[in-house]
Amino acid sequence: MKLTVLGCLGAYPYQNQGTTSFLLQSGDYNLLLDAGSATLVQLEQVLDPLALDAVILSHYHHDHIADLGVLQYYWQLHPKRNPEKILPIYGHTEDLQHFEALTLAGVTAGQEYFEAEELLLGPFLVTFMKTIHPVPCFAMRFVERGTGKVFVFTGDSGYLESFVPFAKEADLFLADTYLFAGNERHHAHFTSKEAGEIALAAKVKKLVLTHLPQFGDLTQLQAEAQLAAGTKIPVELAAVNHSYNI
Repeated sequence: MKLTVLGCLGAYPYQNQGTTSFLLQSGDYNLLLDAGSATLVQLEQVLDPLALDAVILSHYHHDHIADLGVLQYYWQLHPKRNPEKILPIYGHTEDLQHFEALTLAGVTAGQEYFEAEELLLGPFLVTFMKTIHPVPCFAMRFVERGTGKVFVFTGDSGYLESFVPFAKEADLFLADTYLFAGNERHHAHFTSKEAGEIALAAKVKKLVLTHLPQFGDLTQLQAEAQLAAGTKIPVELAAVNHSYNI
């Protein structure tokens, strides 16, 4: 399983960096996880967008779906697209207006997922957990069926104790970390301290901080998370074009 960072800022793009989006691959299966601003430009550098097998979305805030519409246009208008291939886009149905927009007739098809159900998605078994956020949002736990490797993505969320069992022993824990220590129990995002504490309690193997703020010393953000996570769990800052082999 390989994860490539396409965008890792929160809220809005800044200084040539886009917002949340990742490419998750296993074998020849290519899954786009969220589609924030600059997704398509970054994706073209590592993969032909027509080679995507599916898209899955944590929620419908603009910084997570800004490039979804242009990806649909790419699939609709690119002369090399196989017209018989439809791109499935997975999302929740708690916002029907956004969910219905996932379908572009003859091009993309909206597919629903539910918190209470496991989703078999190519080589992955995906489970979901609703987070604390101003709109419905879901964290995701991906298990690569062939290897048993585990990747957990928090989506956007404030602190929840339930993240500890949800992220238990994950090989890679990708955590929304938009806030510095001292802002704990925020209604929408983790602080660095909380990301580290959850990683430690869940005994994850690696913590990667994403949904990063545009301002402030990110080395401090990383250091705060590392302090909370202890010395045995490596903590890294997500960076565009960086890949993790899980």
